[in-house]
Amino acid sequence: MSSFTKSILMIRPANFGFNAETAVNNAFQSKADRNEESSIRELAKLEFDNMVEALQMANVDVHVWQDDEKVIKPDAVFPNNWFSTTPDGALITYPMFAANRRIERDARILDYVESNFIVERRYEFEHYEDSGLFLEGTGSMIIDHDAHVIYACLSPRTDIQLLDKISVLLNYEVMAFNSVDENSQQIYHTNVMMALAEYHAIICMDSITSMDEQQRLQGRVEAGGKTLFPISHKQVNAFAGNMIQLRNYVGEPVLVMSLQAYNSLTKTQVEILQEHYTLVTPDITTIEKYGGGSARCMIAEIFLEEREGIL
Repeated sequence: MSSFTKSILMIRPANFGFNAETAVNNAFQSKADRNEESSIRELAKLEFDNMVEALQMANVDVHVWQDDEKVIKPDAVFPNNWFSTTPDGALITYPMFAANRRIERDARILDYVESNFIVERRYEFEHYEDSGLFLEGTGSMIIDHDAHVIYACLSPRTDIQLLDKISVLLNYEVMAFNSVDENSQQIYHTNVMMALAEYHAIICMDSITSMDEQQRLQGRVEAGGKTLFPISHKQVNAFAGNMIQLRNYVGEPVLVMSLQAYNSLTKTQVEILQEHYTLVTPDITTIEKYGGGSARCMIAEIFLEEREGIL
């Protein structure tokens, strides 16, 4: 299946920390005390390194880019928001809500991707920032490349106009809906409350207040051959919606989630997932607490064909 890749890119953070600009509509972030900032940076690096090691132990192809020390990018560890790729050779860059995240778009990283993988075409959406329209990559969109469907909960970071534009470019159907947290606040990214794996659609259905939207969403994922795997608001708060499935070198399914997300699952839920996937569950508590993102946010999938002769 092409919806799951064996190659990923991750960015090792140099200046990780709480970002006040993204906290405006990311309820998952916690503010750090000034005297904690240095220790938080170091803990984030350690958590990142441990996650990379765990993925490599599961035989996932991990490309690591070291973030620049000189430019302060507190959310650089979340590259999936500013670029993505598709199995048919597209490389896409996106408009970002927070002004201080726009500097994360780095031509050197795109050059690295193009030097190691075959890019057939480029799409650039960042100019929509000037119009106040945003679409934050695979944070905003959960994409089923096999069924050609884009799932998206609408928010200030996920604009319906841009979803329609990308659906035309990729010739994918858009399944848009509204999703709120337990405090009735709009969920900022789709990948907080939904993930797709080979056999399952992990979704917090309780976050979708419209019964019609619930039914349409469930019907669409089931039509794509996936079983609904419901998670609760409490599990969403533990980042259980922020899973991502990859493949290892021999094509086996690897499901990645944080240790906090894993610990939030019931015994039955864990057994169901273990029956179908190798689970990788790194402890990334610091990154989750202060960054407001988890395992899926840290991974940019590379669906592109690898260039011959590249080790």
